[in-house]
Amino acid sequence: MRRSIFLVLVLLFSVSAFSQQIPRPKLVVGIVVDQMRWDYLYRFYEHYGNEGFKRLLDNGFSCEQTYINYLPSFTAPGHTCVYTGSVPAIHGIAANDWLEQGREVYCTEDKSTEPVGGSWKWGQMSPRNLKSSTITDELRLATNFRSRVFGVSLKDRGSIIPAGHLANAAFWFDDSTGSFGTSNYYVKALPDWLLRFNQQHVADSLLAKDWELYSARDKYFQSEPDNSPYEGKFSKLEPNTSFPHRAEYFKGKGAKKYNDLRKLPAGNLLTLQLAKACIKGEKLGQYIDPDFLCISLSATDYIGHQFGPNSMEVEDTYVRLDAQLAGFLRYLDKQVGQGNYTIFLTADHGVAHNANYLKDHKMPAGNLSISEMKKELNDWLKVKTGAENLVISLMNYQVFLNETKLALAGLDRAQLKATIIAWLEQRPEVQFVADMEQGNVSMIPEPIRHMIVNGYARGRSGCIQFIPPPAYYSGYAATGTTHGTWNPYDTHIPLLWYGWGVKAGQSNRHMDMTDISATLAALLHIQMPNGCVGKVIREIVP
Repeated sequence: MRRSIFLVLVLLFSVSAFSQQIPRPKLVVGIVVDQMRWDYLYRFYEHYGNEGFKRLLDNGFSCEQTYINYLPSFTAPGHTCVYTGSVPAIHGIAANDWLEQGREVYCTEDKSTEPVGGSWKWGQMSPRNLKSSTITDELRLATNFRSRVFGVSLKDRGSIIPAGHLANAAFWFDDSTGSFGTSNYYVKALPDWLLRFNQQHVADSLLAKDWELYSARDKYFQSEPDNSPYEGKFSKLEPNTSFPHRAEYFKGKGAKKYNDLRKLPAGNLLTLQLAKACIKGEKLGQYIDPDFLCISLSATDYIGHQFGPNSMEVEDTYVRLDAQLAGFLRYLDKQVGQGNYTIFLTADHGVAHNANYLKDHKMPAGNLSISEMKKELNDWLKVKTGAENLVISLMNYQVFLNETKLALAGLDRAQLKATIIAWLEQRPEVQFVADMEQGNVSMIPEPIRHMIVNGYARGRSGCIQFIPPPAYYSGYAATGTTHGTWNPYDTHIPLLWYGWGVKAGQSNRHMDMTDISATLAALLHIQMPNGCVGKVIREIVP
């Protein structure tokens, strides 16, 4: 009798415990819109419908003053910061590429892995260069690996880094095959749902279509006239940059056969279609523990680089993205259930105006030719020291020394750095210079000083950091534009929250990109990533 009573009590306790689950969404969806400036939320606002960006703005919470708090403002460190709540000095992703022990390293390269579903070099990728955990890692650990985590993107780094070390899988696009795959870091074979998705050859059908304006031409009032001199063409064969962009110019060859899909709004559509297939195929959001889907929309970055923020192409891309987001939100409502999922939408960085565009409108601006600067600096150092090619690279606005030649020449390293700093300080395209190994950044104003320190990853960053003046950047001298600097156009990013656990509202309080993961941890009731330096956004989680 006593045994029966005991078993009944145990059963009742178990049912009670099961029924008192920690309140969490069924699915978290992180959307990073690559190269989305904050002001795009409002610059194109009148052109948006009511179910995309406006749905997030009106029914969600907008953190209007969210900033990147490190340098450089590139794709890989941006995605890493969002998902780790950390900075390059801690998480180690110093840039998209860096020099380590004299060798150039790509952020997600991993020669120990093999491709699964794609070509060889494309598939040798993993998150092993990432030194800290991600919020997605912490979710997997907190639920004893019951939560499922996936990353999807055209870019490997946009998928791999957000999904983290412990992801079930990350999938990215292979330009040589027109399909999505992964590496054996995650799985030995592609899941059946992805095989079926690839067999549809969606990339081929999208590349077969001309890029025409989504709306009537007279509605595009936030752009320069079509065929602007500040825009780049798809190929030398394309007569100009006017709409429509004909599909006949989207034909690459070999390893770059499908590369132009990245430069079309259709690239974002393809990514969101893959995200839907992943949600359905993996039954995300259908179990007790929350799942996490990391989406990075990369086409906005490629289009922005080629055409610049004042182009009709960028405006059309965001008008189309608004409609694409609306369709994706409707899919989540149907598949997961409205009120069962939480979304955050942000960007990895912004972008500058084309320098020639600014100069033609009487604004100070300019370009740095890193290759010319490097040659001039090495020539000058040869005169001063007698040694050749003492500087290997000026990538990421940093000086990387040839340590071997420096040692063979018997040069004093500290003196050499001082000589280089003196040379850089005389350059009109350089505003500030800092010796990172000595930490002498006290005379550099905030927030630049803080961002330089946060961005210095020992062993992966250059020993000297130089900062160009506002509206100056490296590359894209004639057409297009780029990013990477401390300025608000590169570092002021959108941050929208929507869905489960989020009340409608808006805040103009200053927030940092590092706060995103801290807030997600509080929302999910799990530990912050192990390198997180962010703070919980109190407006989201009181």
